[in-house]
Amino acid sequence: MTLEFRDAGMGEDAIDYVTAWELQRDVHAQVVAGDLPATVLLLEHPPVFTAGKRTKPQDRPADPGGADVIDVDRGGQITFHGPGQLVGYPIMRLPDHVKVVDYVRRVEEALIAVCAEFGVTTARVPGRSGVWLRADDATGRPERKIAALGIRVSKGVTMHGFSLNCDVDLGWYDRFIPCGIDDAGVTSLSHELGRDVPVAEVLDTVRRHLADLLAWGDYEPTPDYEPRPDPAKSAGIAAPVGVAVLTYPAR
Repeated sequence: MTLEFRDAGMGEDAIDYVTAWELQRDVHAQVVAGDLPATVLLLEHPPVFTAGKRTKPQDRPADPGGADVIDVDRGGQITFHGPGQLVGYPIMRLPDHVKVVDYVRRVEEALIAVCAEFGVTTARVPGRSGVWLRADDATGRPERKIAALGIRVSKGVTMHGFSLNCDVDLGWYDRFIPCGIDDAGVTSLSHELGRDVPVAEVLDTVRRHLADLLAWGDYEPTPDYEPRPDPAKSAGIAAPVGVAVLTYPAR
């Protein structure tokens, strides 16, 4: 499968969320119609909170610090996007033999490989979406998320996608409960490595690993960390097993 990458706005040209959402819908319609190949939009957003379909009222920021809070049509709960965070929106038709869960796992695996290339060891936490660092008993740091996922599949074509914290201001995450998980933390490549890792530094690595994993060849998954409960399930909110971030509109 040909996978085209489009830089849609970064740095001083960061694209606001609503404009990017409209761009996603336009590209999605063209991919559905067969007028465009599979396309990955890569960009940064100005500060914004986006609330997925399973966001609870208490998870929203009481003080969003001037950033918008936007309800969106993806799965999952509330998250933050802002400068220093690479956002990727893969818009592609899933092959008939590929299950949605496999697609999500491949995107996670690509981001795990990106982190590894920068010297940061990560893995999945069963029961929770995204890419995580293991808790550090020596320093008392909890498990912490470095990349988040939230997708929608409509007419067999994906939308929304992932965010990878490069040198984002982590203070934004003190304003809300990221993804409804209050017993873990959030981190970035810069924070873990003790140096600035700007978005521009990770772009080529992200493109390479996404292109590899989304070519649908065989791969060896990174071993998972210990399972953790999904807060939505503990609250009695129904969600597909192991796929807390997904919604399934009619194909």
